[in-house]
Amino acid sequence: MRPVFLRRGLSAAALAATAVLAGCASDAPTKAEIEAARVAAEAAEIAARTPPRIRLNQSVADAAAVYMAFSRDMAALEGGFTNPEQIQAALRRGAAYDPEQISRGLVAYASILALQSPEFVSGVRSLADDQENRERIVARIVADPSYASTLPGAESAAGLVMATLSDDINALGRAANSIENDAYAIQAPYDPRRPWGIAEVSNREARLEAAKARSAQIVRPAAEEAARLFAAAHSGGGALPVSGAPRKPPYPPAVVNGLALAALAALGYAGENARANTDALQFDRVSQGCLTMSKLNLFQCLAASRPNYEDMFCLGRHIVRDLATCSRGAAMPAPIVTVSDVTPADPPAPAAAPIIITPTPPAAAPQPITISPAPAPVTPPRPAPSVTERLNTQPARPPGG
Repeated sequence: MRPVFLRRGLSAAALAATAVLAGCASDAPTKAEIEAARVAAEAAEIAARTPPRIRLNQSVADAAAVYMAFSRDMAALEGGFTNPEQIQAALRRGAAYDPEQISRGLVAYASILALQSPEFVSGVRSLADDQENRERIVARIVADPSYASTLPGAESAAGLVMATLSDDINALGRAANSIENDAYAIQAPYDPRRPWGIAEVSNREARLEAAKARSAQIVRPAAEEAARLFAAAHSGGGALPVSGAPRKPPYPPAVVNGLALAALAALGYAGENARANTDALQFDRVSQGCLTMSKLNLFQCLAASRPNYEDMFCLGRHIVRDLATCSRGAAMPAPIVTVSDVTPADPPAPAAAPIIITPTPPAAAPQPITISPAPAPVTPPRPAPSVTERLNTQPARPPGG
């Protein structure tokens, strides 16, 4: 993508100096006029060397607010439903997201977290001592977002991003465990909720169509939360209560793009007139593809579900857990599998001195003992798997497949 630059013209001081000199073209300038021109020129030079203030457009803060609010809302869900309507209400909340919007919000939130690192903000700005340098760095970031990961302070910023997102993802995982385990617990004969838990979901087709309709809606951010994130992005670091140890590269896709977006903001090149660059950097193929497939799995799950406890499973698996899985895949490093070194066998012990044993007369041969064969074990027939178990173990297929 082509970079979008902010061109600054001559400063007011430089224009004033030009006007003074132009007005004195016919007459010899006085000492005061010469001094004024010199001061104006110095001010213009200093202004050119001073990086512009941090600029991040409002749409990035809005996207971040949507992701953060939805993620934490889903993490607040837990098992222990007391009636079917509670399950349906949770499904309506969980289905109300557009995969692309949540994916873009993940990167946007990562960028605002990166801007909470004073080391990263000051490190990036220290390289941009003049307009030409700033434009050169911006062009490199736009051409290759991973370049931002090499800038001073990037390890500190990445640590903040990944630690904060990891906490949110782990909270989602705990919520998913609670809901899925409750879907099994409610089926037990001793659970007082069993009568309605195994009863069929009422109005099944309508609740599936409602989930599809809510999935296409674009969520508006909470104004207060968006304003808080917008202010934090422009604070220069430390406005949000986040922490995390520095992390070395390589970084996962959402973190790479988040650092790039934050670096542009630190240089003053992510404002309202730079939406082309900031919109492009919020695209993350990993999380968007994962969340889109999650929606298809949710619809398939709801189409197959009949008893209420299976709707509980659909909620835990294909809304809460999938959100955690997709966020982890885009923002957390892949697990590293290590194999320990080969340990050499101990050397053989030296041969011991021979021991002479005097033979003794053989004992009388024992009488043979007859052992009757044990009866073959009888394997009880395995009950047919429930719909929930099939959904949990079989690969999902797109609707109509």
